[in-house]
Amino acid sequence: MANPALKNFVEKHQKLFVLTGAGCSTHSGIPDYRDGDGNWKRTQPVRFQAFIADETTRQRYWARSMVGWRRFGQAQPNDAHHALARLEANGRCQLLLTQNVDRLHQAAGSREVIDLHGRLDLVRCMACSTTTRRVDFQDELIRLNAPWARLDAAALPDGDADLDGLDFSAFVVPPCRSCGGVLKPDVVFYGENVPRHQVTEAQRQLEAADAMLIVGSSLMVYSGYRFALAAAQRGIPIAAVNIGKTRADDLLALKLEERCEAALSFLL
Repeated sequence: MANPALKNFVEKHQKLFVLTGAGCSTHSGIPDYRDGDGNWKRTQPVRFQAFIADETTRQRYWARSMVGWRRFGQAQPNDAHHALARLEANGRCQLLLTQNVDRLHQAAGSREVIDLHGRLDLVRCMACSTTTRRVDFQDELIRLNAPWARLDAAALPDGDADLDGLDFSAFVVPPCRSCGGVLKPDVVFYGENVPRHQVTEAQRQLEAADAMLIVGSSLMVYSGYRFALAAAQRGIPIAAVNIGKTRADDLLALKLEERCEAALSFLL
């Protein structure tokens, strides 16, 4: 049963600025990061500085990623993604700004999308910026680390797997084929800055919006929270669908504590 307040909010506004987070993809089998109080459910993800500086950290990251990619790489859009794609198709979505790196919004048909934190389906060289498809890099990792390919573990939010307690020192991480540089998933790690041009473009789109809809994000990370602040400063109404508290609770005109796909089902 659709919530009449959310349905009314969406129908009342012609140019919605939509921001999505991990809660949008949990029904696709990708876990979220935080509990209902906004606290970390697990150890914080790897930090950018540690990944760049320490080979052992990279071995641990890529070993976990190799095992976790099997599930992450096969995730399919759920009804929340399809509902937001329908919102855009109906001409009501100004922009979809996602904190997710799974590309499931695009797979569902959304076109006006900014991947604020990058995309996990690409690998980028930190020296020459050459990109490689993650599926091709996966083949290379398996070729070099065949025994690891037989492991299985619980999936984690960043597309990796819970392999802690193992010795990663023998795991082989190939260098960039073009220049021999360090390879990193094309996502924004903790401690790394979101690309400025993406923030600028999202801010430009927010200026033209008449309301903001937050779907499945606690906004505990400032990179997303800043847009709720900007919307509040502009005086446009903000609605949120999220189980548990958000950092922007005091800015909201409407809040629903429901699963994203259920709350948005009226759009399908």
